Amino acid sequence: MGFTTGLLGGLTLTASILYLSTELHARNRAHQSALLRQQAYLVSNIYAPEPALPPQTDRRIQAGLWETAKDKWNATLEREVRTVSNVDWQSVTERVGDSVSNLVSRAFNQGKEAAKELGK
Repeated sequence: MGFTTGLLGGLTLTASILYLSTELHARNRAHQSALLRQQAYLVSNIYAPEPALPPQTDRRIQAGLWETAKDKWNATLEREVRTVSNVDWQSVTERVGDSVSNLVSRAFNQGKEAAKELGK
């Protein structure tokens, strides 16, 4: 091994060991710093806890013209469907049948009276 090779080899070995030791030291310090920050936060929360966050308020976004029109249309349609579904169809059928029966009997009675008048 020559002088240059030995010198460069020793320099490389020394620089590598120095670099690795300083990098290890920096990482240990960063880890210790994080642990100290965490412990300080925990201790400070024991004697002075952070205030509770206020409850979130509901954010209402006003719909546009098209959405408002659709909502009104749907509300009207729902109301009409509910009205139709709550109707007593049996009584409606009976009333319509009675009305038609009265109309037909009046028409026949008027026809009979007209025939009697013509026959006189």
